[in-house]
Amino acid sequence: MAFSLKLNGKTHQVDAEAGTPLLWVIRDELKMTGTKFGCGVASCGACTVHMDGEPVRSCQTYIEDVEGSEITTIEAMADSRIGAAVQQAWVELDVVQCGYCQSGQIMSAVGLLSENPKPNPAEIDDYMYGNACRCATYQRIRAGIQRAAEILEA
Repeated sequence: MAFSLKLNGKTHQVDAEAGTPLLWVIRDELKMTGTKFGCGVASCGACTVHMDGEPVRSCQTYIEDVEGSEITTIEAMADSRIGAAVQQAWVELDVVQCGYCQSGQIMSAVGLLSENPKPNPAEIDDYMYGNACRCATYQRIRAGIQRAAEILEA
């Protein structure tokens, strides 16, 4: 079936079966590989994208459910003020270890700071709970979010 997908500000026509996860359309059809496959059951957060500004797990969001929505991936995150601040903080604090989960971590961090521009550590932990990091860089991720909040406040 043909679907119209608005991704990172551009409209794409994609041919996909109903029930195809958005993740596979983004990666396989549109060749944007910043969004990662982690678990396939929406438990790890590696596949997080924004749909109409809200973080969603693209492995469990189906192509037929996104028509008419604006999808944003990690490739366009620096285009927003909050996304640029999060990416700056990640670099300043050297948050990344292996990096595999980081696009999902950044997408969730942007979602958090969009809702709560000055989260405390407990609020960060609560919001980021569904994002797994096998390297256990959780303290650096939390520090990165706090630093991004400072950047945005300046």
